[in-house]
Amino acid sequence: MSQHHDEPQARRTTRRAFTGGLAVALCAGRAGAQAPDAWPTQPVRIMVGYGPGGTGDLTVRLVAQKLAERLGQPFVVDNRPGAGGIVASQTAQHAAPDGYTLNFIAAGNFAMTPSLFKSLPFDPVKDFDMVSLIGTFGFALAVDAKGAGTTRDLIAAMKARPGRMTIGTIAVGSAQYLAAQVFRSKAQLDSEVVPYKTTADVVRALRAGEVDCVFETIAGVWPQARAGAVRILGVSEPRRFAGLPDVPTIDQDLPGFVVVGWNGLAAPARTPPAILRKLNTEINAVVAQPDIQQKFLALGVTAKGNTQAQMGELLRTDIAWWRDVIQQAGIEKQ
Repeated sequence: MSQHHDEPQARRTTRRAFTGGLAVALCAGRAGAQAPDAWPTQPVRIMVGYGPGGTGDLTVRLVAQKLAERLGQPFVVDNRPGAGGIVASQTAQHAAPDGYTLNFIAAGNFAMTPSLFKSLPFDPVKDFDMVSLIGTFGFALAVDAKGAGTTRDLIAAMKARPGRMTIGTIAVGSAQYLAAQVFRSKAQLDSEVVPYKTTADVVRALRAGEVDCVFETIAGVWPQARAGAVRILGVSEPRRFAGLPDVPTIDQDLPGFVVVGWNGLAAPARTPPAILRKLNTEINAVVAQPDIQQKFLALGVTAKGNTQAQMGELLRTDIAWWRDVIQQAGIEKQ
């Protein structure tokens, strides 16, 4: 008899334990779903595949500082230069997709590397969730102060001296080098592109007369242009750069020549969508601030955000565009 009473009692106890456990699990599930609202509760690391002090590094540090102010947690820039940004991207790829590791992405390390390396340890599209653009920039076509007056004049001079005039840029495979190759191809020039190690080397070569013109970031030649040592003939963006309103676009003299670089942020794939949305909203608010716009301009960059979908589309389009450019330039994969 007591046995019959004990069984229902045991079942009731088990049922209570199960429903209690279920309630705890449901609460935990709800808390987990709400966790992105609380994000960030600890410092956020931004992997940067370039050394400190470059344009990309400086722009992302400005954004990181503002994000820290707005979100109440440090955003720490972690520089891991090497292999065209691959080292930093790999570190971000293998990090937990929890919003506490982000990856600084640029046209160079994300859109161009798939066509420059035989194999990449990550897929820029599949292994990362896009967060937002932070800025766009063009490249400056510059000559010595005594050089040609316009892009059209320079092209005419180069055509008049086939095989004898040269274009200086930084390393083979850099965006500057590829911009020079696009220029050579569009203008149908018989001119060699000569690569140098650093921006300082490129500017020195131009001033020493080792090369006839250079393609470099605006920030890289702006100080020399202000000092009157070099002349910027044009910028590679589709519109004039706000910081150099008197300098025309190269496209005006060479229709169809447009090369735009960009910087942005991505997160490891499968990062919670709510965290990505929050980050996107905050980054767009930061890059719209007048002081950030001014500081970016001084670096030759236009501060600009976009949606996650637009960032994904920009990346896919650029990967395809650079693939064609790199193939046409005949650059062998490393």
